[in-house]
Amino acid sequence: MGHFSPIKTIHSHCHHLGWDNRIDPVVRVEPGSTIELQCLDASNGHFRPDSTAGAVDTLPPDKTNPVTGPIYVAGAEPGDILAITLDSFRPSGFGWTAIIPGFGLLADQFPAAALHLWTYDQHARHPAAFGSFARIPLRPFAGTLGVAPVEPGTHSVIPPRRIGGNLDTRDLCAGSTLYLPVEVTGALFSMGDTHAAQGDGEVCGTAIESAMDATLKLDLIKQTPLAMPRFSTPGPVTRHLDASGYEVFTGVGSDLLQAARDAVSGAIDWMCREQQMPAEQAYMLCSVCADLRISEIVDMPNVVVSFYLPRVVFE
Repeated sequence: MGHFSPIKTIHSHCHHLGWDNRIDPVVRVEPGSTIELQCLDASNGHFRPDSTAGAVDTLPPDKTNPVTGPIYVAGAEPGDILAITLDSFRPSGFGWTAIIPGFGLLADQFPAAALHLWTYDQHARHPAAFGSFARIPLRPFAGTLGVAPVEPGTHSVIPPRRIGGNLDTRDLCAGSTLYLPVEVTGALFSMGDTHAAQGDGEVCGTAIESAMDATLKLDLIKQTPLAMPRFSTPGPVTRHLDASGYEVFTGVGSDLLQAARDAVSGAIDWMCREQQMPAEQAYMLCSVCADLRISEIVDMPNVVVSFYLPRVVFE
């Protein structure tokens, strides 16, 4: 798709922590406007190139997941849809992945903090090295995109919501359009939590967390009720990892979450055995490139969850 010409840059110091419809907008724009947003990483700059795993324990939870904004869209009213067309991402070239104690799908199995720092191609054309273990094809996207909720007060950015927020959906990359239900006048759109790569599920709780600039276009669809966020993509969504096929691990049982845990545990066990990877490294690798899928959910009482680990990362 063609590139838009940015008409307004929103700098990263114009950010907030938590959703709150009382926060004053940093800019007012007309529908159809193109905006460039400077997005901070999810740690709010806490991790540096010389950080060690000890820095995970000092990560201030009340300062995480900052979002740039909010942006007031003229004419936006409750019952409208805000359409966010993502044009391009300009990554910083530095990122981090961490195991944060108490957070993640297998938090009970990985109680200790771990940290991996990434230096990667700022154009995202070349895979990023995960030590000597793997090379991850990059696909920059925004983890958190949302509008202000109608409910009063401040609401955490961590859980996703009807109005979007921390969706952590890796296909919200360049070319995709996200549709969000507007709940307050002006919509009050904000974005952050940008990632250089992530697997579906973000199983350890973090992706390649990385500050980057994003260019997008904001449009309105008037008086069209939308129950939940939806998005459209311009083409195939997994091609960057498909080259060499997958090793797939399943979880089978009556509980969807436990089946997902079992599938991921199977992948970690395989990597420890076949790739000689420490378990903590395998868990973080799963989070940045492997995909959880619901393969079967109708053959009661059991479900099947599959975890797709791309073989290309080991080549």
